[in-house]
Amino acid sequence: MGLGLLDQAARTPRIGITMDNLAVAALLALTPILLAGILLIGFRWPAKYAMPIGLVAAALIANFAWQIEWVTIGASVVQGLFTAVGLLWIVFGALLLLATITRSGAIQTIRAGFVSISPDRRIQVIIIAWLFGSFIEGAAGFGTPAAVVAPLLLALGFPAIAAVLAGLVIQSTPVSFGAVGTPMVVGIGTGLSQEDGSMSSDVAARAAELGLDQSEFVAHTAAQVALMHGVCGILIPLLLSCLLTGFFGRNRRFADGLAVAPFALFAALAMIVPYLLVANLLGPEFPSLIGGLVGLAIVVSASRAGFLMPKETWDFAPREMWPKHWMGTVDPAEEAAEMTKKMSLLRAWSPYLVVVALLLFTRNVPSVKEFLTGPAVLTIEEIFGTPISSDMDLLWSPGFIFVIACLATYFIHRMTGGQITGSWKIAGSQIAGAAVALLCSLPLVRVFINSGSDYNASGLDSMPVTLAEAAASTVGSGWPLLAPFVGALGAFVAGSNTVSNIMFSQFQFSTGTAIGAASPETIVAAQAVGGAAGNMVAVHNVVAASATVGLVGREGELIRRTSIPMLVYSLTAGALAFIGINGLGFNAGTVVFGAVLVGLIVAVVLARRAPGKPLVAPSSDIEEPTPKAQSPES
Repeated sequence: MGLGLLDQAARTPRIGITMDNLAVAALLALTPILLAGILLIGFRWPAKYAMPIGLVAAALIANFAWQIEWVTIGASVVQGLFTAVGLLWIVFGALLLLATITRSGAIQTIRAGFVSISPDRRIQVIIIAWLFGSFIEGAAGFGTPAAVVAPLLLALGFPAIAAVLAGLVIQSTPVSFGAVGTPMVVGIGTGLSQEDGSMSSDVAARAAELGLDQSEFVAHTAAQVALMHGVCGILIPLLLSCLLTGFFGRNRRFADGLAVAPFALFAALAMIVPYLLVANLLGPEFPSLIGGLVGLAIVVSASRAGFLMPKETWDFAPREMWPKHWMGTVDPAEEAAEMTKKMSLLRAWSPYLVVVALLLFTRNVPSVKEFLTGPAVLTIEEIFGTPISSDMDLLWSPGFIFVIACLATYFIHRMTGGQITGSWKIAGSQIAGAAVALLCSLPLVRVFINSGSDYNASGLDSMPVTLAEAAASTVGSGWPLLAPFVGALGAFVAGSNTVSNIMFSQFQFSTGTAIGAASPETIVAAQAVGGAAGNMVAVHNVVAASATVGLVGREGELIRRTSIPMLVYSLTAGALAFIGINGLGFNAGTVVFGAVLVGLIVAVVLARRAPGKPLVAPSSDIEEPTPKAQSPES
């Protein structure tokens, strides 16, 4: 019966979409994303139910509107499944690392170490998420910081949903220079290149005008990316503090987060200043890595000296007062080891030191990098006879590094056989929850992306480019304001700033040229900044981070909470791009930037005046709704 339906579908007349009715094509391209978003955010469905429906919608639209053969759609699905397995490998490694340091008892020493810096949870989230997370992003990228930060915060006593929220919000400023500059070097570099690797003609003309070669032009664009991030990211640490107190405090008051504003701004500058210097002096590979490391050293030293420390310590309410929906299924306290001998801070942190050392070693030693990204990569060529192929780099993946760090920890922490076995059982049972959502999310992404002229018979550009072209044709000269949102869209569906830049960099540059922008690369820079901000709401990032703390099924709630900072971040980047192209006069860019500032000031005033909303008894907590018709338990 299924084959018969496929045959019938293949014979069904197409609806005949051409570029003459771009609006219709754009609406159809948006449908799978819009449908998944409504189910996730509007109806609060878990991703494991919403994403399969989005996948079906994407497949049907790809076949009937874009005229893509079912075999090609099937190949895209397989490619997505292959990618999902790679992502699950990273999640499993993060879960195993958390279980390992928990069973060994190291987490107790790590917790005590942070308390010795400051017992204030606002200070802890800024140091761990913003600074340590930025450093990990610079070294590894690809969602690794959330996979490290979220379980670490959970183990330190943060509510699970607060831990994930913090891990996602910092997936912004450092992302464009993550994985030693991959979103710039590979993302923009490839996105602005032709198939032979050389610059496209319009890009080459602009580079010649500036007297730059190809790599210098990428670095020139990256410097603009860093500047935009520096302005947009200055309030991210303060935002972390306010989100923590406003959503998860005893009185749920955002004003409690504002109380550490001097420290938060100091921590922001401690990372951003070296970040900007490195981007302008050394190039796009190390801004996040060096910025995070230098910032971490400065802020931790200053914190120990009591510099800008709050007078009153802020902490969560007792755990028994927490609403059920704050907590996931992973509870490190239940698995904590009974320690008979105190572990030194260095030994306790050794698993993370091993992770950092291995990341730096594998990413910066050319021969090792060449092996791990070459012969060690598992490749499937021409899936189902189509041009679609897929790679699985299990050894290059942070997941492999996490596992190696766990193996080293067994010896460093002198773990018993029972502790080791227990850690693997815990991680194995937890990974199953993330599998369904990821195994449906990534195929949707690949169907969406693999819809270009190389794969379809309709003559249409790919679905992402069709959406972008429709927006550009509508907005015209105001396009710089919206350019970051295209980058965010690319990151939302692909879960990667790098992929977003590859998809849209040439389109953004060409659009900039078409509207007469004096520096079209500024629009490309806005694209990259938006692509970084889009990581805050990227479905597969949210699913992966949620899985590390046992929050699978709560993706919609997290996306709702990260959508606002993502939108403000992208809007600010768009205003900066417009000002960069048109100057500081009275124009749309200055108006939007001024409106953002006024909005932030109003938000601060309202936050200071708001009395807060005290926690209610757990018995009155309402569970998140689950679509009963889709639930296997119903």
